[in-house]
This record gives sequence, C-alpha cells and structure tokens, in this order.
Amino acid sequence: KLHYNFSANREMERGQRAYKGHCLVLPYPSQGHINPMLQFAKLLSHKGVKVTLVNTRYIHKTMYGSASSCIALDLETISDGYDEAGRGQASIDAYLESFWKEGSKTLAELLEKLSSSGPPVDCVVYDAFMPWPLDVARKFGIAGATFFTQSCAVGNIYYHVHKGLLKVPLADDQSRISLPGLPPLEPLDLPSFVYDLEYCPAFYRVVVGQFSNVDKADWVLCNTFYELEEQVVDWLAKVWPLRTVGPTIPSKYLDERLEDDKEYGVNLFKSDNDACIKWLNERPKGSVAYVSFGSAAKLDDEQMKELAWGLRRSKSNFLWVVRASEAAKVPKGFIEETSEKGLVVSWCPQMEVLAHEAVGCFVTHCGWNSTLEALSLGVPMLAMPQWTDQRTNAKFIMDMWKIGITAPSDEKGKVRQEVVEHCISEIMEGERGKEMKINALKWKKLARKAVDEGGSSDKNIDEFISKLVQ
Repeated sequence: KLHYNFSANREMERGQRAYKGHCLVLPYPSQGHINPMLQFAKLLSHKGVKVTLVNTRYIHKTMYGSASSCIALDLETISDGYDEAGRGQASIDAYLESFWKEGSKTLAELLEKLSSSGPPVDCVVYDAFMPWPLDVARKFGIAGATFFTQSCAVGNIYYHVHKGLLKVPLADDQSRISLPGLPPLEPLDLPSFVYDLEYCPAFYRVVVGQFSNVDKADWVLCNTFYELEEQVVDWLAKVWPLRTVGPTIPSKYLDERLEDDKEYGVNLFKSDNDACIKWLNERPKGSVAYVSFGSAAKLDDEQMKELAWGLRRSKSNFLWVVRASEAAKVPKGFIEETSEKGLVVSWCPQMEVLAHEAVGCFVTHCGWNSTLEALSLGVPMLAMPQWTDQRTNAKFIMDMWKIGITAPSDEKGKVRQEVVEHCISEIMEGERGKEMKINALKWKKLARKAVDEGGSSDKNIDEFISKLVQ
C-alpha cells in the first residue's frame, strides 16, 4: 500500500558503489516512531545513500501509504511474531520478547539476502527502543546507529536512571533533581515512568533499556536540533558519539530541499484531509485552537468531558482530533451543540493543519513529534501532558523555550473546563500569548536553519554519511 516513485535515484543504481553507502533503517512499529525515522531515511536517500526501510510484516500490511514522496526507498519486512493480527491484547513484555526473538532471526535473514542481491548494508539505523538490532549488525560486521525519537533532555534523565546516578524510586522528600545539562527539575517534571515506578513497569524497562548497549553503537542520532538543547547535547556528546539530526519532519515545512515532500508518507490511521483544510480555509486567521493528543495517549471519561466543555466555553473556534477508539468518550450532543464553531474528526494531516494561518494555538499532549512540529511551524502550545516523556517536554515548552503554557490540574489530576477556557484565551488574546508567538517564530527560524544547507543538523548528517564507507 506504500508507493514511491523510484525514478529519483535511478542514475545511481548503475554502479553499486555509486551510492554513498547503504543504510537499513528499522523503526519501532508505532506511528510516532516510524514517522521521524522514515523522514530521516528520505533525507539519507536525497543525499545519495541507498536506503532500505524495514517495518514489521503486520505494520507493512496495514499502513496507508502516499505517492507524494519522490525519494527512492526500498521496502522490506521482518517478523515480530504477530504477522497476521498484530500485537492485539499481548502484554508489552510478551510483545517485546517475541519481537526480540523473531526480529533478530528475520533481520539476520534479511541482511544475508541484501548482501547477496546488491550493495551490502553498511549501517543499521535502529530505533533506540530496540537495542537488539545492534547485536545482529555486529555479527555481520556492520556498523550500528541508534536513533532516539525523544528529546536529549529526556534521554539524559533515562540515562542517569540506567547508570544508577538518579536513584529511583525518588525519596519522599525529594523536591529538586539536578542533572548535568538540565535546568533544576521537580519530580513531576520527570517522565511518568521515572516519577512513578508503579505506573507502567514494562515501559519503564523499555525506556531505561534503551541504554543497555548504547556504548557499543558507532553513532547516537537524536531527533532534535542543537540550538534547541545546547547544554544537554554538549554534555551527552562527551559520553557518546551523539549527533543531532532533526527536526525530521517533511521538507515542505522547513527547508523545501526535498521536492514534493509534504507529508511523512505513512499513516496507521485514515484521515479526511480535504474536510479539515476546507473547514480551516473558512475560518479567520489565528482563530482556531487545534486539539490533538496524538496516536497513543488516552484521556479518561472525566477529562474528556472537561476538555469538551472547556472548548465549548472558549471564544475560539476549534478543530479537535478524536481517534475512533476514543469517540465514545465525547459527551452526548457535544458535536451538534458546537457545530457552528467546532469540527471533530478522527484523524487529520497534522503538519498541514499546524501550517495553516487559521490555527492560533495547539492544545497538545506534548509528544515529542508534536512538540517538534509545533516548534518548526511557530505555533504556541497549551500543554496537557498525559504520560511517558510528555511532562518533561511540557516543562521545556513553558519554562525554557517559552512558547506555551502548561494547563494546571486539580488535586484529582484533572484539567477543568474553566482552566481550558482561560488558557486558550491567554494564548490567543493575552499579553503572554503575544510573547509566546514572538518566541515561537524565533524557534521556527532556528529549526529551519538547523536543517538547511550548512546548518547544525545538515552538517551532522553529512558527517554521518561521509563515514559510512571508508
């Protein structure tokens, strides 16, 4: 279902070493991990590297592809042990065990196949969530580059936990956490798996396990840009061969160096693009609050109701993405009652929406991809973090980059409707909102500069490519 125009790099295929190396790119099988690594794969291909993008068999079957990318990528699959029906109800522990076992075996078979049918793989670029591809690559004498789809600040916190330098569980009286390269943090600024070890032990093992063999990797690549996280990047670069290569988002929204690169090209959700954009086209400039909690975050029924009534109370128009699996939580009659000012959809083209002049603020869970996309498009944020790294991202959005507000929650952990109304109004119409818009435009320019020719991320990618074949 994923179609690419393979004409772009045909000239290079005439001689095997006409390529500047051959990278196999292997993301963790979820939307938020596939997108940034797919975009990085497109960048490598654009710069003359042969790229084989590898997904699990189930993901490959179920993703909705796009023909808009003219970048040549070969597509291959490996098994996670759930080829037919997907992970389903399997626990995260059972799934990861199966993926490690079946993935290692089928990745080895794929590397053998590729070495006998064309230019052999020079480097496996693998998602940091899965350390085992490095072990497979090593058996073949192939270089390994681990790719972090989270911020360097969050990586730094997990690394200190892994090393035992940040003791968990946190002491009851611990009010401040000081780590090199980071501002002082309170316990609630830490990722949820660190702040509350009982929250999701399986995911805690995944995020801390990212560092189990990171010291053996030839490269550590991060989807961020140097100017955004200077201090922590400088500190981590003393520990690992770390390079910032982001933001890895479609070129149209940054440097426009990749022709027709308007979207990532892969979706695990169906989107009604035309309806969203048509609706936005009919709204005044800066009048819409765009609301989306990404591909995985779930609000409970009470929080969903408070958010809904807050949007109804707000003076602003709103475009609200509610995934099909969450739709039953929307209060009865809400969509009809608010049809004059709001549109509720099951999925939408987020980059295109954030780039639209009608959008004045982004109500977000602060997933790292969404955060980078808003930064890159200069959109102020109302942060409503839910879990994993989102609290830490929200801390930086509000206090370090000053491009948003974190919505305060009550003693039950809920953001109430009057708070939603007040915060949207503050961003769209208040004095603080004006300052946020100025800062957002500053970061937008810096993000563009980082990926443009000669920028910090662009130089790092060129350096990575120059060492693929030596």
